Amino acid sequence: MKRVVFDVAALIARLATGVILVAHGTQKWQGGLAATGQAFKGMGIPMPELAAAFATVVETAGGIFLILGLLVRLVGLLLLINMLGAITYVHAGHGVLSSAGGWELPGALGALGLLFLALGGGRIGIDGIFAAMFRRRSERRAAEAERASQPQRPEPSNVTTRTARPATPAEAPRVPRQSTEHHPGGINDEDMRDIDALVSDEPPPHRKPPNRSDAL
Repeated sequence: MKRVVFDVAALIARLATGVILVAHGTQKWQGGLAATGQAFKGMGIPMPELAAAFATVVETAGGIFLILGLLVRLVGLLLLINMLGAITYVHAGHGVLSSAGGWELPGALGALGLLFLALGGGRIGIDGIFAAMFRRRSERRAAEAERASQPQRPEPSNVTTRTARPATPAEAPRVPRQSTEHHPGGINDEDMRDIDALVSDEPPPHRKPPNRSDAL
């Protein structure tokens, strides 16, 4: 709300100041730069021709720019310089009131120039339109740069990976252990070892020939 009030007040101040400046500037143009320079010389202003040209351009072009809201801060600076020169060389010794030749009018216009220099002309004008465009463009670039700086997350895959179960080596066939006790039918321990060796695909152990002395 405060920003809107400032924009409206700045617009009104720009329009009023611009109309006053254009009126004084066109008066100087109609009178001619040479005549204005001679008048400035009679007032004791140094470099009167250059000062007359500067004052005429600032008042005419600056007033139009203020009405349009274009280069408001620059116009405010030039207007402040122009009015300070007018107060210093022409109106300072004549008091305040303009009826006596005082600094009333150039003081008010200089204060408005200082205000425009410090605060600008608000958003209702060409400067405000350009500022809004540049601000939106910078915000868009900042948003794009922020998105580019963020790491991208990988998209989730629809295929579920399954962990392969490591293959276990094939277990060797188990052969039942034979008892070392004597079995009926005349099978002793050596015969059982021979049978175990045949089943497990191992060569049978070399059997010692029976000792004849043991047999006798």
